[in-house]
Amino acid sequence: MSTPSTTPSARAVARHEPASARGQLNGVLFVALFAAAVTRLAALPAIEGLGLSPLIVGIVAGAIYGNALRDGMPESWSAGVNFSARRLLRIAVAFFGLRVSLQEIVQVGLPGLVESVVIVVSTLALGTWAGMKLMKLDRDTAILTAAGSAICGAAAVLAFESTLRSKPHKSTVAVGSVMLFGTLSMFLYPVLYRAGWLHLDTLGAGLFFGGTIHEVAQVVGAASNVSPEATHIATIVKMTRVMLLVPVLFVLGLWLNRAARGETSQTHGRGAANRLAVPWFALGFLALVIVNSMHVLPAPATRTLDALDTFALTMAMTALGIETRLSQIREAGPRALTTGLILYAWLVGGGLAVTWAVERLFG
Repeated sequence: MSTPSTTPSARAVARHEPASARGQLNGVLFVALFAAAVTRLAALPAIEGLGLSPLIVGIVAGAIYGNALRDGMPESWSAGVNFSARRLLRIAVAFFGLRVSLQEIVQVGLPGLVESVVIVVSTLALGTWAGMKLMKLDRDTAILTAAGSAICGAAAVLAFESTLRSKPHKSTVAVGSVMLFGTLSMFLYPVLYRAGWLHLDTLGAGLFFGGTIHEVAQVVGAASNVSPEATHIATIVKMTRVMLLVPVLFVLGLWLNRAARGETSQTHGRGAANRLAVPWFALGFLALVIVNSMHVLPAPATRTLDALDTFALTMAMTALGIETRLSQIREAGPRALTTGLILYAWLVGGGLAVTWAVERLFG
């Protein structure tokens, strides 16, 4: 009894699936090699001295490649680039929780928590309103720009991008704002402090620097020009802001789900509103914060995981850059930068007022 022969269409599908899988793997490996080169580039003294993290360098280098040399990359690799910019991103954001501990937050206490909550909530609200109402940005670009300024720079933009499921160029615009104003803060804040214009003691400087500067590396770079004590306080306050990423993402997810339900009820559609847009990778972030707080992992293992996580985040940023088109950035660029400038003015002026109020309240 003879076995039926495979049809030509079945053979074509069988050939296509391994080819597609190989293409995706090649795309991921390409992004990994690109990210490795970016990591070496970011370690150069001239770049490291500017406080530019590999994440920032990655999205810039990726965007340059994506717009100048993208045609040289096989189309089949695009799936691997997309995987790095989406799924790998969620995993990396979750492992970012190993950089935060509950003990560090308790060290600064209520003043640091109040400073962080007020700055994060007010900056998100102001940035979303100013972006959409004043600058006429689309919702996603406004929220991403606000998130980068309010919470933890590029890492927050990545986390929000994953929740909003926005287009890559919108993240690039938001990261550009973070890079510009965060770098400016790193140089401006120490100058203002040493000139005596901020009128802050060591605790106040730590609260102000950690509560208002965009990136973790930028906070450390700025506060190290004040004192080791101020650097310690600023870093803890900054990581408290990072911790707020979890509740903010959950609120955003619930809000998106409610908005989807409203749209579905108006159009009498089905399906889209039934998916809760809560970022479940945020649970992973929180779980790893708890793991880190329990000190169950050896210090070398934690350092290794932190290094791998930074590399994974660099891969995600590089992939987002590759998927970005400058024509899309030019359309929203000036308005997004103006939104970032409004937020920066608030972080400097409003943040200083919040710091003074917190010091008086808990002093």
